[in-house]
Amino acid sequence: MKKKLMNLKSIEKICANCAYGRHTPDEDGVLCEKKGVMLKTSSCKSFKYDPLNRIPARPLSLGNYSAEEFEL
Repeated sequence: MKKKLMNLKSIEKICANCAYGRHTPDEDGVLCEKKGVMLKTSSCKSFKYDPLNRIPARPLSLGNYSAEEFEL
């Protein structure tokens, strides 16, 4: 048996993450094959998760540290 790579229950069911949706150039909406133009935060019963459509959150900045702080 294959292990699941992702816990699909923890993924938000929004049009921005759907396989049927394509992001609009202005990034305010989604062009859905099933429903037409939708908001990024809306969803429908045809939702199918596509990990390539997900836009990851920006990483946290580490701050400004000097070399002195890392010396023993």
